[in-house]
Order: sequence, then C-alpha cells, then structure tokens
Amino acid sequence: MPAALRRPFTALWASQASSNLADGLLQAAAPLLVATLTRDPLVVAGMTVVQFLPWLVVTLPAGALADRMDRRRILVVGNGLRAAGFALLALALAGGGHHIALLYAAVFTAGCAETMVDNAALTIPPRLVPREELERANGRLFATQSVINTFVGPPAGAALFALAASAAFFTGAAAFALAGLAALLLPPLLPTGEDHGHRGATRTGIAQDIRSGWAHFWGHGLLRRVAFISAAINFFGAATGGLLVLLVTGPYRVPLSGYGLFVAVPAAGAIAGSLLAAHVVPRIGGGPTTWLAALVPAAGYAVLGLGHSTPLALTAMFGAALAASLNQIVVSTLRQAAVLDELLGRVTAAYRLIVLGVVPFGALTGGLLGRVLGVRAAFVAAALGLALVAIPLASRVTTRALRDAETAPPSRNRTARRFRDGP
Repeated sequence: MPAALRRPFTALWASQASSNLADGLLQAAAPLLVATLTRDPLVVAGMTVVQFLPWLVVTLPAGALADRMDRRRILVVGNGLRAAGFALLALALAGGGHHIALLYAAVFTAGCAETMVDNAALTIPPRLVPREELERANGRLFATQSVINTFVGPPAGAALFALAASAAFFTGAAAFALAGLAALLLPPLLPTGEDHGHRGATRTGIAQDIRSGWAHFWGHGLLRRVAFISAAINFFGAATGGLLVLLVTGPYRVPLSGYGLFVAVPAAGAIAGSLLAAHVVPRIGGGPTTWLAALVPAAGYAVLGLGHSTPLALTAMFGAALAASLNQIVVSTLRQAAVLDELLGRVTAAYRLIVLGVVPFGALTGGLLGRVLGVRAAFVAAALGLALVAIPLASRVTTRALRDAETAPPSRNRTARRFRDGP
C-alpha cells in the first residue's frame, strides 16, 4: 500500500482500535454491573435493548449526516461524547450511585453517538483504499475489532470490574477519548463534490436524503436480502446475548471473574475469520459463506442451551464467531463496492437500521423467554428460530450474484486515486 494511502488508513485503524477497546471493556463491565444488581432476565436483557435502541431512532439521520458532513469530524465528536458519558457514569459509581437507571441512561446516550461514529467509519475505507484492496483493508479492521473488542477488552473489563466498578468505566472513557484524538489525524473527509471545491452545489433536505438512501437500498435486491439474513442472525444473537451472563454464572457455574472468557474465546474465531477471509471466501464462495453464518450459530445456541460442558460451549461459540466474521466481510465488501460514495452513508444507515434495529426486539424476546421458559430453553428456541428463518433466505444468495454486484463505481475509483497519487 503506498505511503500516501497508508498514513490515513493507519489513523482510521488506530481510532477504531481505541474505540473497540472501550467497547470491549464495557461489554463485560455493563452486564456484570446489572447482574450484581438483579437476577431478573428481563431487566438484564433490558441492557441490550437500551444499547441498540438508538439504531432504530438515530441511524437514518446518522447516515444522511455522514453524506453531508466531514466524516472525520463525526468520529472526533462522537467519540468525545461517548468518553464524556461514561466518565460521568464512572464518577456516579465511585460516589456510590449504583442504579440500573444510571447505566441505562449512559448506555443509551453513548449508543446514539455510536450510531454516528460507526456509520461514518464504515463509509471511510473506500475513500482511503482502492477497490482491489478493500477486502484486505476490511479484514484488518475487523480483525483488530475482534482482537480488541472481544479478546482483550472483555477480560480486562471483567478484571477491572472485580477491582472496582468505576475503574472499568473510567478506563473505557479514556479509550474513547483516545479514539477521538486519533481521528484528528485523518485527512478531511468532506462529502463527494465538496472535497473537489464544489461547495455551492444545491443541497437537498435531510428528509429527502433519507428517502433517497432508503430507496436505493431497498431497490438493491441482493443487498436487501443479505440485510434480512444478517438481521435474523442478530435478532437471535441478541435473544441469547443478553442472557449469556445468567447462563454462564448460573447453570455453567462460572465465577464473575471468568465471564470475560465467554466473550474472549469467540474472539479467536472472529479473528481467524477476519484474517482468513481474503483466502477462504474466494475458495468457498460468498454464497456458502452466507449459509455458514446462519447454520453454525444456530448449532452453537443448541449446544449452549442443552450442554453442560464449558469447553464444548466455548468451542461452539468459537465456530459461530468464525462463520459470522467471514460473512461480515462478504457483506461489507458488497455494500462498499456496489454503492456510490455519495450514497454510501445513507445506504449503510438503511442497511444497519434493518440489521441492528432488530436487536432490541431480539433482546426483549430473549428476556421474556428466559423469564417464562428458563434461560436454557431460550437458547434452544433461538437455535430453532434462526435455522427456520435464515436458511430459506440464504438459499437465494449465490456466489455469482455477489460477484456480479461487486463492481466498483467510477466515482469511487477516482476518490481512491486522489489519496493514492496525492491531491
């Protein structure tokens, strides 16, 4: 990768790594805090609901803003807001304010900022690298996310929480602040047209931008189909993810300090998938990868709900994470390669509205199932549900259709060349 191209990508990489570290710390600390305050499955699942509720109410405006604003500024401001929110929560915890409502409020506020940051970050790689290097660039970003967000962060978050609840949240706030500082090293990422000096172009309204982005997404049959597959995976993942801490610290009899292991071990699968995607996906094809992303997690939920062996449960989670990681890179590359840069923020937001908007409903469903049927039964129900919903959808996604859709738009090639050859 040329030096002129490598420097801005490294800045993005560093910013994402720091924010993923914060996410990983909080991924362990937040459910542990809830679990120390209540054993009600519905209240525990409520953590996931408030975490992902912003994707329902904020994501479409976030996508429109990503196509209208400097994407670097979005990363800087958004990470700064997340740092401030969790710093305030940590101060409250240090002062003895151990209330679920405080945690819910902090997580929801940070989630609103996260929709802005994540949506903008996903649109940046095509501005920094040429089409032929997108898979490798995405693989590096997702591998780093997997290592830090789920392999490094959660064990560290659990260890910090064991020392003091506030310590984990103070550290997460500092990591978000570093992510914002790293984003300052990115070049300006103005909307297409403005970065060429065309600031006088007529602007449409936010509502019209949102409608045009949604229409483009919905009119792309293949992108819409893979979105519904990913939504099914996320729905049932949320139904079980909110209850995992109860399953692990209850029937599996794992101590609180060991909970991070159940988040860290699957990260090894996600890392393997991210690093191997550029070699594995071309050999097995994007279509079979989609099948694996649906079937392997379904089998993993069944193992978790029916089994009693911790090593077997961790193995199942490893396999599910590997399959999901491979599929994530297939879908991200499809979206980045098939959508023009000036629409990418809005189309990404429409995609993520479907994919992540189901998460609160999945978490709520899992909490209700856990309360009525028991925690183990909720995992078994998720295994059956995912198999029944995702498999018919996956059967209509073929490797040939994915390859045909992954044609780089001319506007993106020109943008990538600007960074490669200089202004």
